[in-house]
Amino acid sequence: MKVLLSPAKAIDMTKRLATTEVCEPMFINEAEGLMKKMRKFSANKIGKMMHLSKELAQLNYDRNQTWEPSAQLSEETGHAMAIFNGEVYRGLDALTLDEKGVQIAQEKVRILSGLYGMLRPLDVVRPYRLEMGTSWAVTAAKKNLYQFWGSKICDALNAEEDEVIINCASAEYFKAAQLKNVKARVITPVFKDFKNGDYKVIMVFAKQSRGAMARYIVDNNIEDPEEIKGFNTGGYRFDANLSTENEWVFTR
Repeated sequence: MKVLLSPAKAIDMTKRLATTEVCEPMFINEAEGLMKKMRKFSANKIGKMMHLSKELAQLNYDRNQTWEPSAQLSEETGHAMAIFNGEVYRGLDALTLDEKGVQIAQEKVRILSGLYGMLRPLDVVRPYRLEMGTSWAVTAAKKNLYQFWGSKICDALNAEEDEVIINCASAEYFKAAQLKNVKARVITPVFKDFKNGDYKVIMVFAKQSRGAMARYIVDNNIEDPEEIKGFNTGGYRFDANLSTENEWVFTR
């Protein structure tokens, strides 16, 4: 079983997992090629392309200028599962995993990425900003990052030969996995809160719960998807009446 997550925009390079083991990202050559192109962008262009403030545009311009592939932990690098800040990663709470938990996560968790394609928890990454949905014609033939990545992410998932993928990524990122070509069964958990007389997705809670679902799968080393129906973090419960075969709804 694999569980897919989206990355987060905010990054904290001081955070560390409970291990010094590292891996090189599987698509490091592609990441290096993308960054080579991005390094030519001015701070102003980055700001316009990514809808950033002047300060954030300058920060990411500076990051691009110093970015280089690395397979070692340092002040400028970190584990992929550790560095992201955001609601999903608050729910995942990866820094509290012990070494055994980190190893289970390394087997089960995959993080989709605009720059790196797909990351494992122990992959060494540098700070970057490149969302999968960014409006950027990477080449004349590849009008956006979805076209750039093509079938590479899907092929990598298929090569892992899992029977089930739990999709806790956003629609923006999961689109890059090309669902129609994924050989595994894909189950997407949806988290809804009862509000104003109806069950609704409240995004901040949904993001936290996607991360919490990944943590639940890691903590329990789950292989049988039926076991995720026992997820109850934050008071959510599986709702069979609202669920379909591959969209499993959890309500509270």
